[in-house]
Amino acid sequence: MALPVAIQLYSLREEAEKDLKGTLKAVKEMGYDGVEFAGLYGHSFEEVKAILEDLGLRAISAHVPMDDMLAAPAEVFGAYKSLGCDYIAIPYAPEDRRPDAPGFPQTLQQIADLGAAAKAAGLVLLYHNHDFEFVKLGDEYGLDVLYASVPADLLQTEVDTCWVKVAGVDPAEYVRKYTGRAPVVHLKDYTMGTNAKDAELYELIGIASKGTAGADAFSFRPVGHGCQDLPALLAASTDAGAKWVVVEQDRPAKGQTAMESAALSREALKVLGW
Repeated sequence: MALPVAIQLYSLREEAEKDLKGTLKAVKEMGYDGVEFAGLYGHSFEEVKAILEDLGLRAISAHVPMDDMLAAPAEVFGAYKSLGCDYIAIPYAPEDRRPDAPGFPQTLQQIADLGAAAKAAGLVLLYHNHDFEFVKLGDEYGLDVLYASVPADLLQTEVDTCWVKVAGVDPAEYVRKYTGRAPVVHLKDYTMGTNAKDAELYELIGIASKGTAGADAFSFRPVGHGCQDLPALLAASTDAGAKWVVVEQDRPAKGQTAMESAALSREALKVLGW
């Protein structure tokens, strides 16, 4: 049975910044069932909740920087719970918090503490990976060390299938690896040329400040329009017991607007019965 489909609003951040209600209305009309937030674009929680209720759109989750969670966990978790979220996700780990950093043991403890605070607020804490967590710590990937170190009742996975594949790991198999612990799966597609090995891929999402990737090396694509095996990802998400799949596209494809890319992703899923 097809799972409900949400979109990570980071994919439409410029549109949401200009007109959040109009953006959410367009998302609903495309056929998305829910949204995952990455900020509220200048609106209050009460305003956003009213918009969502008016449109019949679910707020399923939110990406919130780890430092923001640590600064005021009760306030942050309570606010997103009031919005209707079931999940809250750590979206990105800066270099000093990554598995190969000296501070990683402290990060593990902080994540466990945040997981406990989220649980107390009625939320489930997720971790949204990139490719750098696939560095080996002994015989294990850093991401697996994270999930082995923090109990499942305090931390669940939000597997970003793009970055898993970029790391050289089969994303469908990786989703299945965390069956029962994978409530939200990020569907993300891309193309990558042979010259991408030396590229600074994070230039494309505005994080890295050195090097140049170039669109010919790596380019995000609408779901179903890149190198990912979309049917395999959907089957894996179902088998793993996911509750939601989330479309994310960090940048629109060349020659497309972000809205056009989002619509193409939703249409590709509809073709497969989702």
